[in-house]
Amino acid sequence: MSDETVVIETREQALWITINRPDKRNAMNAAVIEGIARGYRQAHDDPSIRAIVLTGAGDKAFCAGADLQASGAAFGFDFSRPNGDYADLLRLTQNATKPSIARVNGTCMAGGMGLLCMTDMAIAADHVQFGLPEVKVGVFPMQVMSLLQNIAPRRLINEWALTGEPFDAKAALAAGLLNYVVPAAELDAKVEWLTSRLTDKSPTAIRRGKYAMRAIAAMSFDESIAYTESQIAITAMTEDAKEGMRAFVEKRKPVFPGK
Repeated sequence: MSDETVVIETREQALWITINRPDKRNAMNAAVIEGIARGYRQAHDDPSIRAIVLTGAGDKAFCAGADLQASGAAFGFDFSRPNGDYADLLRLTQNATKPSIARVNGTCMAGGMGLLCMTDMAIAADHVQFGLPEVKVGVFPMQVMSLLQNIAPRRLINEWALTGEPFDAKAALAAGLLNYVVPAAELDAKVEWLTSRLTDKSPTAIRRGKYAMRAIAAMSFDESIAYTESQIAITAMTEDAKEGMRAFVEKRKPVFPGK
């Protein structure tokens, strides 16, 4: 790892974004938020990138939340601005059209839970502890709730947010926060396995599919079905769809142009 606050590196067709503050349990400050956002933009500007992996340096923490040691800067808002940097990061990732995986290597707390929820999929080591401890310091996981409410059951969210008590990886998996839980020694292999299942698929289908899933989230069934029937027709006209159909007929692996 370098001395950068956030390390961005390309590994084959995946862009890895690593929070590089292991001595601070990878807690977020302004530089971390900016670095993650930069990584997401870089991934979307590079057509060779097919997936994003978000993780933390070391083996102790994925992200412990906001850096509370920074002399109150964690909650030092500029009230002249309607948007906050962390909220803008969550907005950016929800509009992303490339798939993302959280590699949860250690403690995932508070704002770190928001980073977990903003990804499409997540794999955690079995020793990881999760939690929303904000009430212990007199605040509340306000922004995290915006994403968490669409992932986990309401009763569990109530317990986590109102008590502030931690829970383990097994509970996180059962609640739908994670796709897989594995021993720490197997974490990288599982992330590589899941990444490989994304990077050999049609990037155009994934891009348009993620856009559509985002669009229909707030629609009624009638609105959603009308929207998606038009979207499948458009998707079928893309170069990736044509290549996929040809490859199927010719019984070969498709080579998607991403168009």
